[in-house]
Amino acid sequence: MRRLFRLSPGRRPGAEHPGHRPPHPPRPPAPPCSGPGCIPPMPGPIPRPHPPRPPHPPHPPRPHPHPPRPHPIPPRPPVPPPSPPSNFTDHGRRPYVVNIEQATLGNNNFRTTLWTGQYLQLTLMTIPPGGEIGLEIHHDTDQFLRIEQGQGIVQMGRDRRNLNFRQTVFENFAVFVPAGTWHNITNIGNRPLKLYSIYAPPHHPPGTVHATKAIADMMGD
Repeated sequence: MRRLFRLSPGRRPGAEHPGHRPPHPPRPPAPPCSGPGCIPPMPGPIPRPHPPRPPHPPHPPRPHPHPPRPHPIPPRPPVPPPSPPSNFTDHGRRPYVVNIEQATLGNNNFRTTLWTGQYLQLTLMTIPPGGEIGLEIHHDTDQFLRIEQGQGIVQMGRDRRNLNFRQTVFENFAVFVPAGTWHNITNIGNRPLKLYSIYAPPHHPPGTVHATKAIADMMGD
């Protein structure tokens, strides 16, 4: 439904309200001040140059969240083998405990008997470079040998003219020689070959000490 609006009498569209005042005209610009009583306008703020700011002091170093790692500890120099005991005596038939590695490395004799029991014997051996134990056989004795230093070649066989078993050995190698087997170990390295040997039953007389292989051959042992 449309609503019709009626205009009040004597007023037409577009006519202003009788009480409405026309807007004031814009004021003309003020003439420039030139008389003796003229007061010039207040000047604006005089720009003042700011003095240069002093440089900021350096910040103190911040503590690192993680402490510095210590320098790696240099490896320790290898410990030389201990000197051999002053009395390399045979401790057999008595309870005995020994650091076998230190005792073997400390032995400089060709053969040193360290312990001789009723059914077992322990000897220490040192073979110079190019030397050998010598071809031998033990008819009634099994033998165990362990290399503690150096390298060598093991030869074994049932016939001394046919040593068909041949094996290169190094430190920490073990050798088992059955009774009735010809065998020999030769030092093929550039430093002494040090080993210990266990005989079962004993093979050498108790307290046997041979400073060199020549002395052992001379004594027929």
